[in-house]
Amino acid sequence: MNAKNSRKILVAPSILSADFSRLAEEIRDVEKAGCDMIHVDVMDGHFVPNLTLGPPVIRWIRKATHLPLDVHLMIEEPARYLENFRKAGADWITIHIEATDRVGETLEAVKKTGAKAGISLRPKTPVQKIEGFLLQVDLVLIMSVEPGFGGQAFMPEMMDKVRIVRKKFNGLISVDGGVNAQTASQAVNAGTDILVAGTAIFAAKDRSEAIRQLRANGGV
Repeated sequence: MNAKNSRKILVAPSILSADFSRLAEEIRDVEKAGCDMIHVDVMDGHFVPNLTLGPPVIRWIRKATHLPLDVHLMIEEPARYLENFRKAGADWITIHIEATDRVGETLEAVKKTGAKAGISLRPKTPVQKIEGFLLQVDLVLIMSVEPGFGGQAFMPEMMDKVRIVRKKFNGLISVDGGVNAQTASQAVNAGTDILVAGTAIFAAKDRSEAIRQLRANGGV
């Protein structure tokens, strides 16, 4: 049985593509449109060349929705801030393997906060680097663009990483970057559970239809 038939496909709008001048309204709109969780990209301007938001903004996001908050930390030494993000409302906290020399300790620290733990890697990092941590995590996030900015083109060769992880991991696999109605099927066929999409949802005139198309083209 393939991934299309055996796994529920979840859609997670990435608020990096939302209108931040009306963020609460944007979040409520995609929740009403039928998404499953909200993906929050946190960037520190050091680990990636962009600066986004921190726990205070997540606290406001938490007030705007009851959906799970999937917080993707693209920051150096994330262990310093885990408690702050959890207290702000993060349900899932994903760290990058390249961001710390204490990956295992940091993943355990995520779990101690009560959040579910995820691990991610840049496109140029071999997938074998995360294999030793698969038993510690609930989620693997495969970047299908270079992290830092939204609106980049999907890298189909990253789906080989999804296939490798799928063979060894029973948890959730998420794909983030360039996901839209045309690329969703590639991600799902490789074994993806969560489609993270920014522009494809927030730039759509009909967001319900955009989410429906993501699921439909993913085979759901």
